[in-house]
Amino acid sequence: MDKKIKIAGAVFGFLAVLIGAFGAHGLEKILDPEAIATFETGVKYQMYHALLLLLISTFALSEKTKKIVFILLFVGIIFFSGSIYGLATNNLTAFDFKKIAFITPLGGTLLIVSWGVLLFNFIKGK
Repeated sequence: MDKKIKIAGAVFGFLAVLIGAFGAHGLEKILDPEAIATFETGVKYQMYHALLLLLISTFALSEKTKKIVFILLFVGIIFFSGSIYGLATNNLTAFDFKKIAFITPLGGTLLIVSWGVLLFNFIKGK
């Protein structure tokens, strides 16, 4: 499980840098400042949680807990950051991302729950 978590963390971190650079250099002239700020929020949260994935692989947690946190973070990052990328660039595509905007708070909730699971396990741990 640790190897899978490390790989996911590295992939999400790599993509955060790549997507962030694209946003800063490729979108700055075609999106308004508010959309750029929204896009950057998605990048920041993706990177924060990519780093958390890398850390989780080093924590003394049960495999079950690691798997639960991994799934929560994996889906949370995709839903939260992915939907923010879509919403920020909504006027550039034929698809209306506002139709699926409900997954943004769902993704955020999954990220929050992952932190809660970690907190609970740290408190109950030895």
